[in-house]
Amino acid sequence: MPSVNRLYQDLKQKGLEVLLVSFRESAALVKRTAAERGYVAPVLLDESGEVTGKLYGVWGPPTAYFVDRQGQLLGRLVGPHDWSAPAARKLVEALLAAPPAKR
Repeated sequence: MPSVNRLYQDLKQKGLEVLLVSFRESAALVKRTAAERGYVAPVLLDESGEVTGKLYGVWGPPTAYFVDRQGQLLGRLVGPHDWSAPAARKLVEALLAAPPAKR
């Protein structure tokens, strides 16, 4: 998660939003873990797993979703990724620079 923290801190001024979602864990455990690991992005909690599992098909972390400014899902990546890699950063910067989709 350090690479997610860096990416978020570097690009939030350009419009990047990162939301960490924890599911099937207690609020106390999530709060303690987020503090211990130094997460800087907001952490959302789905204690039952109903929203993440049933609505979004997430059954195992980590999963990254790319959502445009209009709320449309652009894609998702399952599994750990190094967000400090040049290719990953280039992808995120390109998404941030893309003009809003016309509806």
